Amino acid sequence: MFYHSLLSDWNHGNAHFLRGIASELLARGHDVAVYEPENAWSVQNLVAEHGDAPLREFAHAYPALRSTRYDPTNLDLDQALDNANLVLVHEWNEHDLVARIGQHRAHNDDYRLLFHDTHHRAATEPESMAAYDLRHYDGVLAFGKVIGDIYMQNSWAQRVWTWHEAADTRVFYPRYTDDRRQTIDNANPSVHRPSSIVHRHYDGDLVWIGNWGDEERTAELREFLIGPVVALGLRARVHGVRYPDYARAELAAAGIEYAGWLPNYRAPEVFARFRATVHVMRRPYVERLPGIPTIRVFEALACGIPLACSPWDDAEHLFTPGRDFLMARDGAEMQRHLDMLAHDEAAAQELAAHGLATIRARHTCAHRVDELLAIYEELE
Repeated sequence: MFYHSLLSDWNHGNAHFLRGIASELLARGHDVAVYEPENAWSVQNLVAEHGDAPLREFAHAYPALRSTRYDPTNLDLDQALDNANLVLVHEWNEHDLVARIGQHRAHNDDYRLLFHDTHHRAATEPESMAAYDLRHYDGVLAFGKVIGDIYMQNSWAQRVWTWHEAADTRVFYPRYTDDRRQTIDNANPSVHRPSSIVHRHYDGDLVWIGNWGDEERTAELREFLIGPVVALGLRARVHGVRYPDYARAELAAAGIEYAGWLPNYRAPEVFARFRATVHVMRRPYVERLPGIPTIRVFEALACGIPLACSPWDDAEHLFTPGRDFLMARDGAEMQRHLDMLAHDEAAAQELAAHGLATIRARHTCAHRVDELLAIYEELE
């Protein structure tokens, strides 16, 4: 597995899925080798801001996971790929490395080689994606059908499979204090309303975990997060990176606590301390890539926290909007949703229980490993 980073999730949302897939494969007895460049910018930024402590904490949180950090200029592919059966190469890798691995595959029929795309660049930066040399790859794993269709329409790949992201439920599951019954977690999936309501203590009403990022959702954050918080007077917190000074000033003016980077694997314990969360989609996914919710939806639902989303088209029917989460068409509707979630605990827990049941039934890393192994068998 050649990915940007296993060690760091600083502005690297793919780390959750990568860690979950690697953990699931290891648990099933497979040998897993993850390669990441030693100069990965995610690791560099993380260490620059927080020192080496997060890398040690990662090792404690994921004791079974290891990666090989390599120098791209002298990576020995013969050694790295010796005895491999299946090789995954993520689209965040440099064009040269993707081509080198493809050339290696052209002269070695011992393994199957797949390119893994989990970004919107196929739609927003087609020239960059077209420059990847995938001639000798056995196919592409696309995290949404619309991405896969772009590959086929442009003849970038021979074969494509839709391989959605999913929740690592070894890490992302409801967390509650020991003295409180886990009503949501224990809810019978066939009974959507919990039989009893737990009135829990919360640190706040709303938490959002996400990055400001590239001006792709600045207006949306103002409409679907900041505006409703101010209008309702909610106690809110934001975690994430790449917040410019003006963004931090806007949050402060709105009375929203900005709490900086949060290790991905600590999100479940933070979710447990708030009444609800929101997911604010980046504009490219809304406008050009229907059916792709990104990892944040899977994370929230797996942790049993009520979720309200800005508009996105669930074109592949991964979820049941209105039952798994609430969808807001505009800021006014988001305000109504958040007001309800803050004051109607029965409805909030019903929503959370349904979303959690959907994740466990369809969208875990175990489900995705089943799909991956089936693809491998198809290629064999």
